[in-house]
Amino acid sequence: QYYFDLADVETLKSVYDGYENEAKRALAAGLVTPAHDFNLKCSWMFNVLDTRGAIGVTERANYFRRMRSIARQVAEAYVEQRQRLEYPFLDNEKWQAGAPQTASEPEIAADNTLAISPATSHARTFVLEIGSEELPAADLTSAIRQLKAMAPPFLEKLRLSYDRLEVRGTPRRLAIITYNLAGRQDDLESQVKGPPADRAFDAEGRPTKAAIGFARSKGIRPEDLKIVEEGQRRYAAAVVREEGRPAIEVLAQALPDLVARIKFDKSMRWNSSNVSYSRPLRWLVALYGDKVIPFSYAGVDSGRVSRGLRLHGSPAIEIEAAGRYADLMSQNSVVIQAKERKAVIMTAAANLAEEQGGAIRKDRELLAEVTNLVEQPTLLRGRFEERFLKLPSEVLVAVMKKHQRYFPVYAPDGQSLLPFFITVRNGDSQHLDIVRRGNEHVIRARFSDAEFFYNKDSQKQLADFLPKLETLTFQADLGSMLDKVRRLEKLTPAVAGMLDLSAEETAFAARAAAMSKADLASSMVVEMTSLQGIMGGHYARLAKEPEAVAGAIAEQYQAVSVTRPGLALALADRLDSLIGLFAAGLAPKGSNDPFALRRAAIQIIENLVSNQISFDLRQALNIAAPFLPVPAGEETIGDVLTFVNNRLETYLVEKGNRTSVVRAVLAAQGHNPYSAEQAAVELNEAVKEPDWPRLLDAYARCARISRDQPAYEIQPDALDLAEEKRLLAAVEQGQTALDGSISAFVTALGDTEPAITEFFDSVLVMDEDEAVRQNRVALVQRIVGLADGLVDLSFLEGF
Repeated sequence: QYYFDLADVETLKSVYDGYENEAKRALAAGLVTPAHDFNLKCSWMFNVLDTRGAIGVTERANYFRRMRSIARQVAEAYVEQRQRLEYPFLDNEKWQAGAPQTASEPEIAADNTLAISPATSHARTFVLEIGSEELPAADLTSAIRQLKAMAPPFLEKLRLSYDRLEVRGTPRRLAIITYNLAGRQDDLESQVKGPPADRAFDAEGRPTKAAIGFARSKGIRPEDLKIVEEGQRRYAAAVVREEGRPAIEVLAQALPDLVARIKFDKSMRWNSSNVSYSRPLRWLVALYGDKVIPFSYAGVDSGRVSRGLRLHGSPAIEIEAAGRYADLMSQNSVVIQAKERKAVIMTAAANLAEEQGGAIRKDRELLAEVTNLVEQPTLLRGRFEERFLKLPSEVLVAVMKKHQRYFPVYAPDGQSLLPFFITVRNGDSQHLDIVRRGNEHVIRARFSDAEFFYNKDSQKQLADFLPKLETLTFQADLGSMLDKVRRLEKLTPAVAGMLDLSAEETAFAARAAAMSKADLASSMVVEMTSLQGIMGGHYARLAKEPEAVAGAIAEQYQAVSVTRPGLALALADRLDSLIGLFAAGLAPKGSNDPFALRRAAIQIIENLVSNQISFDLRQALNIAAPFLPVPAGEETIGDVLTFVNNRLETYLVEKGNRTSVVRAVLAAQGHNPYSAEQAAVELNEAVKEPDWPRLLDAYARCARISRDQPAYEIQPDALDLAEEKRLLAAVEQGQTALDGSISAFVTALGDTEPAITEFFDSVLVMDEDEAVRQNRVALVQRIVGLADGLVDLSFLEGF
């Protein structure tokens, strides 16, 4: 009761500030442990404030930044302190103990080079396995994708040919399997240019000192030099042959760099090597045929010993030859192929659901995540009490999927839930009943929590939560979430007007805006933020709000809105966040985007394009700016438009449009995503037509000759030449055909092109008579004006 209802927000924030100040004072005095202790208290106080519902999404990032700053200073001070004490912990023998040797020592020749067996000159299977602590699912997906892209050019650069290459991965291992990898590099022959021929050879053709020195530097005889010609000049050249080295030798040298090139969004360092990786590395297997490729990385030596399932104590798996790798993994129940794990999960889950008369919905994200959390998937079905089915299905699904990675079981209608779940165990089927009971116990506890929160929230009307939004900060300069709601109440009807909503739809949108963030103060959403909006819609229905209002609240966070009132609210919400946070100086920098403004921009684009709505973002931002508590002038609006345009350019290019076409369209219509998308598609098709270069050239001639001229008004009566009159008639006819589409513009340009060509072939635009010159420039400017507001063709190739 205290944490959810009674705790005083302002007092707790003051306590947080006090703890933070004490941490800083302790740091200033060189007291590392007290500083760390007070930072932990800051973390605890943050949790209390979060439970109280006093921290919004945007403020969360600010609190994390503050705590991270103290933590970094504590770490730096700690390292300095240990250094000053000369690292006394290093005297501990356990700390000094290295990783267990798993590598088979390679044979070293007398000259300190690898002793390569003659047998290794033949093609063999090559395996590299990188063993680590369990990788997060997303990191595993990323690493496999990177290795698939990097491995082929890596081997090509080493001049090692092969038949086939596979990249496999589980949470504890990444593996490259290369079949029939050449035993030696291909020999390399290259021609190196030397001194000019007249300096390299005398009049009798004998090599000079310059030629002799050049030949010696390349390891060949002077008489082996050749004469090559480049344009009007002749040079002495040497053909240099580099004999290929054994594959084991070049791989041993190059593999550490390949491993180092795998990047993760968040990496860690765990030992004195200072190497960063997603999780600590524990073993390396590197085999060419039956030979170990010797190298070290992150303090781990390569060898032929892998590790089995953690469930069985991670037993050592000795791999006698690379060709046996896949079979040995399979014999030890490690499924290294993600597709195989996915197939096992899909089939078993469907069968277990079907046994209870249910079905599993397709869920690519959940399936991909679960697949990358296990090495040996074994599925089981659990059950929960039917009383929990009285809770909204979205709540049950959120708990099962997001918190437990369970697959919900649906009734045959595909909508209602059955009281079952299916989960994946990482290991075999031993003691599966114990595992099932453990999972049922966990889900029962989570559902009980959800039931408590839901029953508590249901005792109130949705509007009753609004006052609590005043204590929930949106962003320090932009006020509370209640302040944001008040802005949305003003902005949403204006956006609705721009969308041509009816009076009734506008009223629904305004009502939805007034309660759009109320559920953020509910116990359910405080506990599970992924349900924001969804619970608001549900609580609105319980409060007997119109379905249009409840629907708009529920869909406000979706990428694409279904209803028109929901679209108005979603656009207003994102526009307010973009202009407000840019005005507060919180625009994304580099890859850092704590307020998810890139996602907000992309969702504006997807919403307008998917709903086929023409919408002027510049106008909307000008409407939103005055509602903010901070100034947002033309520069800020321009920055937001540029930011959205950058996302829109990427979006349109990924749709298959040429980059130059997209940029040409955005230069004129970047403020209107749907119109820009339509224009890009039409222009992308137009530039593929065989007559397009001719049309573009005709238009470009008009644009170039009038580019630096002031705007003139055409005087039709002063046009004396027949070519002038025909061109004016063609332009006027083309203007009447324009309907705001690129297709109509291209058609008009095509109809006008013959008259344009005839005009330029027969008429001197820059006539000595100023009046004649200005009138002809005005005529040309009319042609250029056909593209106004549609496209800037100067961005296209060939302009």
